[in-house]
Amino acid sequence: MQDLKGKTAFITGGASGIGLGIAKAVLGAGMNVVIADIRDDHLDSARAELAADDRVLALRLDVTDRAAYAAAADAAEARFGRIHLLVNNAGVAVVGPTELATHADWDWVMGVNLGGTINGVVEILPRILAHGEGGHIVNTASMSALVPVGGTAIYSATKAAVVAMVECMRPELEPRGVICSAFCPGAVQSNIADAGKTRPAALSDTGYAAADKRRQAGGQFFHLYQTKEDVGARVLEGILADELYILTHSEFLDGVRERGEATTAAVQTQLPENPEYKATFAMLFRNPAITAEIDRQKSIRATQIAGAAA
Repeated sequence: MQDLKGKTAFITGGASGIGLGIAKAVLGAGMNVVIADIRDDHLDSARAELAADDRVLALRLDVTDRAAYAAAADAAEARFGRIHLLVNNAGVAVVGPTELATHADWDWVMGVNLGGTINGVVEILPRILAHGEGGHIVNTASMSALVPVGGTAIYSATKAAVVAMVECMRPELEPRGVICSAFCPGAVQSNIADAGKTRPAALSDTGYAAADKRRQAGGQFFHLYQTKEDVGARVLEGILADELYILTHSEFLDGVRERGEATTAAVQTQLPENPEYKATFAMLFRNPAITAEIDRQKSIRATQIAGAAA
């Protein structure tokens, strides 16, 4: 989307950290903003930080509650009219050895990170398509989706899933005026370490109690993390440029490259190709959205090179 002024953004997990940073950025670009968040204390502080701007609606929302999600979307439309931007940002995490994970650990993180994103798409996408003015969906993932590391199996699985959602939805929806982007940040100054405060009692059985306490007591590297304002500005930039992948940290370059090289090498071990199979199922072997993103990046580099040479 190029013209954001007067349009409406619906941001889950919007009252702190990354979500609040995005809210501030798109508010500055002229949008109305709905910040939906499960924590009342964060909603109160967000209202104060945004100076009670009349273009902001703060709503309490548990993204796993489908009826509540529908009610929140209705409230957003009642206040501002049509929704144009959905940011599926609400997220939680557990970190530690996979063998310690309980069913409740899996259910909680999958329910919020993946289930909440699904609920957002199911509830908001039809509303965007119905008004026909176009729109944008941003799924907040993580560099853990692209460069997963040990101790993050549950979290990384959810983030890989929401990236795949974007990669599949983009070629479906772009011809209908809805752009989809995967936002994959590295470390950001956020409150995800204390997300356990919102964990339902029914899912309280965890194998990570000790690890959670260590994470909550941590923070010695917080000064190295990007600020919410940094990432908010980056997401706004990505929305305006229709980027497929909105990334923040170039330090992951080697890991991203190695993964691509490893998967390419694995495919090459299965040569030669079966020409009949390839011709019959050609639609399965390339994603047009990824091809278009490669072309877009090449165009940007060519422009940069030409500018440097001028």
